[in-house]
Amino acid sequence: MSLIDYSHSGLSILPPVVALILAIATRRVILSLSVGIVVGALMLAAAHPINTVEYIFHSVTSIAYSNGVANWNSINIVIFLLLLGVLTAMLSESGTNEAFARWAKQHIKDRRGAKLMAASLVFVTFIDDYFHSLAVGAIARPVTDKFHVSRAKLAYTLDSTAAPMCVLMPVSSWGAYIITLISGLLASYSVTSYSPMGAFMVMSSMNFYAIFSIVMVFIVAYFSFDIGPMVKYERLAMEAPAQDDQIAQTNGRVRNLLLPIAALILVTVAMMIYTGSEALAAEGQAFSILGAFEYTTVGISLVVGGLSSVFVLSLCIWRDGLLSLPAYVRSWGLGVRSMFGAILILIFAWTINNVVSDMKTGVYLSHLISDSLPIAVIPALLFVLSIAMAFCTGTSWGTFGIMLPIAAAIAATSSMEMMIPSLSAVMAGAVCGDHCSPISDTTILSSTGARCDHMVHVITQLPYALTVAVASIVGYLVIGFAITDGGYTLSVAASFGFVATAIIMLTTILLLKKRD
Repeated sequence: MSLIDYSHSGLSILPPVVALILAIATRRVILSLSVGIVVGALMLAAAHPINTVEYIFHSVTSIAYSNGVANWNSINIVIFLLLLGVLTAMLSESGTNEAFARWAKQHIKDRRGAKLMAASLVFVTFIDDYFHSLAVGAIARPVTDKFHVSRAKLAYTLDSTAAPMCVLMPVSSWGAYIITLISGLLASYSVTSYSPMGAFMVMSSMNFYAIFSIVMVFIVAYFSFDIGPMVKYERLAMEAPAQDDQIAQTNGRVRNLLLPIAALILVTVAMMIYTGSEALAAEGQAFSILGAFEYTTVGISLVVGGLSSVFVLSLCIWRDGLLSLPAYVRSWGLGVRSMFGAILILIFAWTINNVVSDMKTGVYLSHLISDSLPIAVIPALLFVLSIAMAFCTGTSWGTFGIMLPIAAAIAATSSMEMMIPSLSAVMAGAVCGDHCSPISDTTILSSTGARCDHMVHVITQLPYALTVAVASIVGYLVIGFAITDGGYTLSVAASFGFVATAIIMLTTILLLKKRD
C-alpha cells in the first residue's frame, strides 16, 4: 500500500498535535492516542476505509512482528515490565516493603531525606533510562510513600534524572549511540580537532538542559520547591492519613530488597557488556567497554536482569518461609495484572510513533531551519526545533538521528566554530522535548515506576521542564553571540553560557518561590 507523502506539508504534525491536545484536555491517554492514530492513518491512506484499517493493523502488529522477523526490542521491554511488576508484587506480599519502611524510619528521618535518596540513586542506575525509571521507582516508592511524598513528585524525580544523566554519560546506552553518530559526522566534515569521545565530553559540558534538569531535581528535593500543579499533589500527599506511621510487623528483611535490586543492576550491566562484546566480535572489532555499550542489546539485558532479580527474591522468600506456594503464585498474577495499564499505553505510544514516522513529521520540522538564519542564534534555534521534534514524535533517539546531521550540515556551511554548540543544543533539545511529551516511552515508564497517573505526571513536570528550557535558550544565545560577535574561544563562550543559564534558572526559582 502506497502512503501519501507529507514530508513538505504542515499537515504532517496534525496526528501528534491532535493526540497531545486531547491528552492534555481530557487526561484520557488511550482515547487521545487512539484518535491521533486514526487521524494519521486516514491521512496516509487517503481516507480509504479498507486501506486505513490495513495500515492500523500493520502498525500495531509491527511492534511485535515485522517483515517475518520478531521485534525483540519491543517484546523484551514488555517482558521486563511484567517481570518488574512481579518483583514489586512479591516484595509487597512477602513483607519486604514493610521491612524496608522500618529501616527507612530509622535512617531516613524526613521527607527531604526520602526525596534526596530517590534523586541520588541515578548515580547508580545511569546505564539506561528505562532501567533507571523502573528500578529506582521500585526501590524508592515505599520510602517516599512513607514520608508522604506525592507519586507525582517521585515520577518527576525519576523522569528528570533518567534521560539527563544517560545523555551525559559516555558509558551508557545513550552515550554509546550518540558517540557513534558523532564519529560519522566528524569524519564527514573532516573535523580532526576532536576525537568522537572528546567531542562528546565537550558537548556534554554544554548540554545545559540535561545538567540543570538534574540540578533542579536536587533543588526541588532539598528546598521543597513546588510550582504549578505540583503544589496541589504535594499538599494532598501531606494531608493523606498517616497510614504508614504504624508499620506492620512482618518477617520480611531489608536484605530481601537489597539482594534482588543488586542482582538486577549487576546482571543487567554484565549482560549489556556481554551482548555488546558478542556484537563487537561478530564485527571483527576488539573489545572495549565503550564499544560494548555502543553495540549492546538493551532489551535482552533487561530481561535477563529482571529474571535474575525475581529468582534471587524467590530464593530469599523460600529461605525465610515468607510465602506459601498459593500466595507465591498469587503474587505473580498480581504483578502481571498491575502492569497491564502501562503496557497498553506503551503499545499505543509505539503505534502513534510509527504513524508519526510515516507522516515524516521530523523531516518537515527539520525543513524549518534555513541557511539564512543569523549564525549566532543557530544553537538556540536548533534547541527549540529539537524540542518540537521530540515533543511531537515522543523520541529522543529519533530526534538525535534526524537533527544531529542537520545541525552538523548547518554549522559546516555557516561557521565550523558552531559545530559543537549546535550538536550539543540538539542533544539538550531532544531530551527536553522527550520530557514534555505525553507520548514519550520514557515519560510513560517514569509514571509507571512511580505508580502515578500518567497525565498527572505530565502536567506536574511541565513547569519545571519549561523553567530549565527557557534558561537553556538564554545560555545557547550567549554562546552564539560570544563566539560570533565577541570573538571568544569555544571554552570561554561555553563558560559564559553556563553561567548565564545558571543565573536565569536561579533567578526564576527565587521569583517563583517569593511569589508563593
